[in-house]
Amino acid sequence: MRAVTTGLRFPEGPIALANGDVLVVEIRRGTLTRVAPDGTTTVVADLGGGPNGAAIGPDGAVYVCNNGGFAWHDRDGGITAPGHQPPDYVGGRIQRVVLDGPDAGSVTDLYTACDGRPLRGPNDIVFDADGGFWFTDLGKKRERDQDTGALYYARPDGGAITEVVHPLVEPNGVGLSPDGSRLYVAETGPGRLWAWDVAGPGRLDEPRRLLHGFAGHQPLDSLAVDGDGNVCVATLVTGAISVVSPDGTLRRQVPVPDPDPYVTNICFAGAGSHSAWVTSSGRGVLYALEWDTPGLDLAFRA
Repeated sequence: MRAVTTGLRFPEGPIALANGDVLVVEIRRGTLTRVAPDGTTTVVADLGGGPNGAAIGPDGAVYVCNNGGFAWHDRDGGITAPGHQPPDYVGGRIQRVVLDGPDAGSVTDLYTACDGRPLRGPNDIVFDADGGFWFTDLGKKRERDQDTGALYYARPDGGAITEVVHPLVEPNGVGLSPDGSRLYVAETGPGRLWAWDVAGPGRLDEPRRLLHGFAGHQPLDSLAVDGDGNVCVATLVTGAISVVSPDGTLRRQVPVPDPDPYVTNICFAGAGSHSAWVTSSGRGVLYALEWDTPGLDLAFRA
């Protein structure tokens, strides 16, 4: 792996753009940030709270899961670690950011609740070919309790949101198989990777299936699906991207060069490309590397 840029403040949610730039959120900084191939960074928008997962929508805008922020801890060895719900927490939300044009950088809060229940800690997001998006809400932790999590489906116009699966235990990464027929969700603490068959936009067939359970203490973070259908899920503590085949076999684990317990996400440049980027959040690094399998074209790109 090659470090593209350093000094990011807990980067997550990478998006590879057609021009070679990569968008990331900086959770601790509260921004959506553009990283050029030479490592130069530019703030696209100030989102506040804790911007987490991000994806390009059908209108070319960036849709961001904002978890409301964390209390932060600086650990020995230069590692930044997220903690409990912060004192200034104002709730979770789904935000829309204009990427280009005269309104570039403008931010709209699309959803803050579903059926009267506030969103707590939206985490990761993926669009389907129909133009709607799935997103996870991991919830927040406090000194003596924590929220149960859920999986939602929503429309990008801000007009419809549905809770599809509840409860889940710290649902984090979410992704779709190359043909859109299967949905994957990673649960952080339990280290479980679940799969559902997709019945239609916003609809899943039950029961869900355990695709892979990680042995020992290997919490899971966000994920991406490659062109061969492998689920590439960031694995905390281990500090690696774990590659799980569609049949549930753990094929390999790819660690970052400088050990980091907070390796949080991966993205690909698209079909036919072997370029990938990995966020090493605890050390504030965005890495680039050549992946051994081709990437996947997401439903929408910019």
